[in-house]
Amino acid sequence: MIKFFRKIRQNLLSEGKTGKYLKYAIGEIVLVVIGILIALQINNWNEARKTRTKEVSYLTNIKSDLELTNLEIDQYISSRKQRAIAANSVVEHYNGKPVTDWNEFNRHTIDVYTWQRFYQIDNTFQELMNSGNFEIISNDSIKNGLLTVDQLYKKLKYTEDHFRYDAEITLYEPSYRMTDIYSLSNNYFYQKSKGKEGALGNLTEDDFKEMLNDQTQKNGFAFAAMYFKGWNTQLLNIKEKNEKIIELINNDLEE
Repeated sequence: MIKFFRKIRQNLLSEGKTGKYLKYAIGEIVLVVIGILIALQINNWNEARKTRTKEVSYLTNIKSDLELTNLEIDQYISSRKQRAIAANSVVEHYNGKPVTDWNEFNRHTIDVYTWQRFYQIDNTFQELMNSGNFEIISNDSIKNGLLTVDQLYKKLKYTEDHFRYDAEITLYEPSYRMTDIYSLSNNYFYQKSKGKEGALGNLTEDDFKEMLNDQTQKNGFAFAAMYFKGWNTQLLNIKEKNEKIIELINNDLEE
């Protein structure tokens, strides 16, 4: 093709048609520029398509992470409600309510002792942040929502750390001195496993008498009831934000 154009230019020059030669040369340059622009545009389209494909993959994985996290939140809130009830029940006995079932009382106390941290599923978000690819998410509302949830999660971690510190002082250390952990834990496992593990034993008031007269432990159970309820409120807020992000992602993927 280049040889063809070159031959035409040479013929025009040999025939002394300088004006036509210049017009032809300019036209050829314009065609070349247009060809380059078209090639660049095609390349840009291909790159944009590749980027969008990668973005869609990330959005799909983020959505999956958020849905799994919300399932974890539902389970955690249900468990935490029971532990808050257990903590309040123990405090009632500190305030004078008679204990009619020492096995149940033991189960309630250890339910509080064995509280668990909440861990969200955010593998895709962390991958985006650590790899510097967060900007691949083009929807600002989705990005802002993810950043907001990340901040809410960090606040939850802070309150968990704070309670852990309080629990060490008010619950764990006193219980090590005042109770027979081996007997109480065996009784607890027996109840939880419906007799498949541990041993029921014969718990009596003497096993908890010193503990029930300790103001520090009472405060620990009161703290637990307060924190557990607060965590559930925080988690419900995170779940609500997650649901809004999922809706945004669904709308984005449908476009």
